[in-house]
Amino acid sequence: MNSRIGGSPRRWTVGTLSYSALGLFILFCWLLWGDFSWSMKERAVPPITQLLLKGHGAPDSLIGFLIGSVPAILTIVIGPIISYRSDRHRGRWGRRIPYLLVTTPIAVVSMVGLASTPYLTGMLHRSLGAASPGLHPLSIVLYGLFWTVFEFASIIGNAVFLALINDVVPEKFLGRFFGAFRAIGLMAGILFSFWIMGIAETHPAWIFLGMGVLYGAAFGLMCLKVREGGYPPPSDEADDGRGGFLHSARTYFRECYGHSYYRWFFLSLAFSWMAFVPVNLFSLFFAKSIGMSIDTWGKCMAAAYCISLVLAYPLGVLVDRFHPLRISLITQAVYVAVVLWGGLFVRDAATFGVVLILQCTLAGTWMTAAASLPQRLLPKDRFAQFASAAAIVTSLGTMLAGPLMGLLLDLTGQVYQYTFLVSSALAATALVTGVVVLVKFGRLGGAAHYAAPQ
Repeated sequence: MNSRIGGSPRRWTVGTLSYSALGLFILFCWLLWGDFSWSMKERAVPPITQLLLKGHGAPDSLIGFLIGSVPAILTIVIGPIISYRSDRHRGRWGRRIPYLLVTTPIAVVSMVGLASTPYLTGMLHRSLGAASPGLHPLSIVLYGLFWTVFEFASIIGNAVFLALINDVVPEKFLGRFFGAFRAIGLMAGILFSFWIMGIAETHPAWIFLGMGVLYGAAFGLMCLKVREGGYPPPSDEADDGRGGFLHSARTYFRECYGHSYYRWFFLSLAFSWMAFVPVNLFSLFFAKSIGMSIDTWGKCMAAAYCISLVLAYPLGVLVDRFHPLRISLITQAVYVAVVLWGGLFVRDAATFGVVLILQCTLAGTWMTAAASLPQRLLPKDRFAQFASAAAIVTSLGTMLAGPLMGLLLDLTGQVYQYTFLVSSALAATALVTGVVVLVKFGRLGGAAHYAAPQ
């Protein structure tokens, strides 16, 4: 909410926090600085790890499992526990910052491990002697291990970071904040795709080390500078996380999945994110299969990020005015048509480049439009818990989408056009489920009078 008392400057509040215009600007700067370091590591680590796994002979199905399914499995296993505890934690540093401070060095160590894998592989190969399975299998195992540690830290950090934003940013500015949030992420994508991706195959260790240093310093500093407000105590003793695992689990599933509205919303989000998996996971291999260089692929991605960057903040303003649910559904419908066309007609590098830019731009547009959707539709006092419930459903879908798409490609001799066709079908399903959510949203009061079901 916002308020003005007499002739005093306007202030905006969320919970017990109150901001002047300058205070809100400073808050945004620290959160966006942390997001920049987060986005850089997320832009760099997955595609480079994917390239290194492929270079050591890992099949597409295994790459799909490691890059697509492992994060989903970790989200299902640890996401609910951390989110449930975080919502109910009360401490000197708040309920979100402690989790971020613990997981940041773990992420840094994992990136150092990825950078050191060639050296560690050689040591392990020599130590095992005749028992060694070979340099390539050992490299795949070590890259897979450090990738898993990286995702462990990232999944906890992502869930808690989004909950922190929900706790400290006034609702009036969520759309514009996430527009700026997406703009920062896109700037990171442009920086990486245009200037760094071209050296990913020749200097991966230096990139991993650089990302580790940047993330550790920048994200850690953000954690120290952002202040959480006070929180009311959990509603009752039985609901404060101390009632035992089984009781907490029953409370969690009853609250999160007991209402059909939330079940439809979770399905809509899941199919939306699943729709991006086939193209995002294998577009680099598609490019190489039709003669497009990695550098050109990176330039196409950078072009899409530039377009999305220009659109990001205006989209945030539109979202605040017309609601993220409406804007995201319109974007979804356009995405279905464009990606279907790509699956039917892409046959060379030129047409692939055009569709890749359009697909990436539309995916980014949807992400910007839908970024504040959970904050607008889920209960605020248990946001992390409900967001993790949504992530479970999404993770179950993406856990299957990655390796199944990889298996389809392995069985069809790497016909990468299928990635666009599968993406279009999943996006169409997301559109249908999203319309159901829109109808239910209207019955719950719509944009003007909405109250999250309890």
